[in-house]
Amino acid sequence: MHAPDLAQLRAAVSRFSQLPGVDKTATPETTAPTLDLAIPEHRTALLRWLNSWGCRIRYPRDGETDLFDAGIRDWAARWAGAIVPAEVTLARLTHEDITLLGEYYADLANLTVGTPVRPRSLGPTAAAKTLYRLRPRTFMPWDDAIANSLHGARDAVAFMAHQRLGRGWARRLLDESGLDERALASALGSEGRSLPKLLDDYCYMRFTRGEFAL
Repeated sequence: MHAPDLAQLRAAVSRFSQLPGVDKTATPETTAPTLDLAIPEHRTALLRWLNSWGCRIRYPRDGETDLFDAGIRDWAARWAGAIVPAEVTLARLTHEDITLLGEYYADLANLTVGTPVRPRSLGPTAAAKTLYRLRPRTFMPWDDAIANSLHGARDAVAFMAHQRLGRGWARRLLDESGLDERALASALGSEGRSLPKLLDDYCYMRFTRGEFAL
């Protein structure tokens, strides 16, 4: 479904890199250290990164309880042994990996964040971006337009389906190119970037911006 071939992926990635304000190298797989969400400073860094990607999670004022910090800390402690290792790529995700993903994605999306006077759930887009930030070579993020265009929903079942779809795309592209993931990214002019993010570029250009209605 909607699978990009190499030419379509190259065109989408190139177009994405030309968007105003886009720094195609400023992604976790190229610039950011691995996050340890047991460390307060890393949780703060995650919040700032999410807001830099448009998630608009309210920062606490002096004296206010930081629901994001507490929620992310407790979520990470609950699921520390469940999230797939960082070396597992999107193309190598197993059925069991994706089934368990549905559980910790749902828990993450339902976290209460913000402050007690203005609470909200973390939500599906920020949850997807958090998992991508934690495992940039494993999970393909989404936004509302991508989720609804491809899956008609933004819940855990849809997010699992999104990773299965991405896994199929990744395997097909690797077979088509005969390259490994790093070499494929270099061939697309995106050295160091992960295949999940390159596929997200394609989804963003096609479903969010509507520029690749093929």
